[in-house]
This record gives sequence, structure tokens and C-alpha cells, in this order.
Amino acid sequence: MKYQHLFFDLDHTLWDFETNARQTLSDLYELNTLQARGIDDFAVFFERYSYHNTRLWDRYTKGFIKQDELRWKRMWLALLDFKLADEHLSRQLALQFLEHLPGKKELFPYTIEILSYLKEKKYRMHLITNGFEKVQHSKIQSSNLHSFFEEVITSEGSNSLKPNKEIFDYALSRTGAKAEESIMIGDNLDADIQGGINAGMDTIFVNHLQVEPHIKATYMITHLKQLEDIL
Repeated sequence: MKYQHLFFDLDHTLWDFETNARQTLSDLYELNTLQARGIDDFAVFFERYSYHNTRLWDRYTKGFIKQDELRWKRMWLALLDFKLADEHLSRQLALQFLEHLPGKKELFPYTIEILSYLKEKKYRMHLITNGFEKVQHSKIQSSNLHSFFEEVITSEGSNSLKPNKEIFDYALSRTGAKAEESIMIGDNLDADIQGGINAGMDTIFVNHLQVEPHIKATYMITHLKQLEDIL
């Protein structure tokens, strides 16, 4: 086999963040009676949360803001869009979100099947994620992914973030892998694909959303089953 070590991203690649976040916020919308506070359309509230979450994650990965600011300000800004300036509620929602989200279990189609296939082929599999340490490990346990991965490399554990070369160097050191025998598999062109390229790895762009790529990966797939054609 050309590759010995497979490094996967977690959120948006295997674990369906969008669906799980929507379910979690829907639960919190009811729990905190947000409709009675003037947020009368959950779909719009979720759209605003997603918008601010994406922008803040971009700032976080570029080192402009810290974890805590990302966690509560995505809620604060979403509430502000409904003219609800309530820092206490924002921080409460942030805590509740990180408590409830890791228990959600929605994976992309064929996730378990492809991981089982790759495990049977004796690939050594690991995760590299910019997510928070405790939250990511809880997601992996809840969705029964833990048995497939030898190492879980997080931004907190490595003190770096994708696409920085340092997190990949840390992952290679931790797993005993060499870049030339490794491949990075993820959905984010800037973090996963550019990061893998920076580290000297081949890459697979998991293009679930079928966007036009602005960075060229070694391979591109639109469904996880297509990994069988590569690996």
C-alpha cells in the first residue's frame, strides 16, 4: 500500500456538524423558551448562528480570537440579530451547546462502512481536528467512532491549528508516521487540504457540498464510499 497512515478530519467530514448543531440548537431553543423572548423563527435563528459561527471560526483558526470568545460570541451575535442584547443568556447558551452537542450522533452516509473497510485493510487511522479536546473526544465516543482511530490530535493538545505545519508535525511525531506514507482526508480546503500540502502529505478533498475547489488536492470525492476507489 502506498499509504500506511490515514489522517481524517472529524467535523463536516465524518461527523455531520450541521445536522447535529441544528438538532442541539433546536433543543436549546425550546429549553430556554427563546420564542417567548422574541425569536419567533428557529430556522432564521439557526441561519444567523451558522453565519456567525463560520466567521468566528475563521478568526479563531487565524489566531485573532481565543476559544472562549468564539464559544459565547457566536450566540451573542445571533441573539443581537433579533435585537436581544443579553450576555448572560449568550454565555448560558454557549455552555449548554457544548454540553448537549457531543451527545448527537449523526454521521455522513457510509461513515461506519468505510472506516470498517479501511480498518480491515490494515490502514492505521487517526484524527486531526481543530475542535476542542473534551468536546471532540465526547463526539467520538457518542457516535461509536473511537474503535477506528489510534490517535486523536486536537488543536488544544498540539497547541496549534490546521493548516499550520506544527499540528501536522505533532501528529506525525505522535503516530510515528512519515509524511510520504500518509494522506490527509478532510472537507476544508484551507485547513485540511492546504494543511496537508504544507506538511508534505497527499490529500483527499471530501467535497460533500460539491463546491468549486480553489486549492488542488491529490484526489477529490463527493461521497465517502468513493474512498474505496483510492485506498
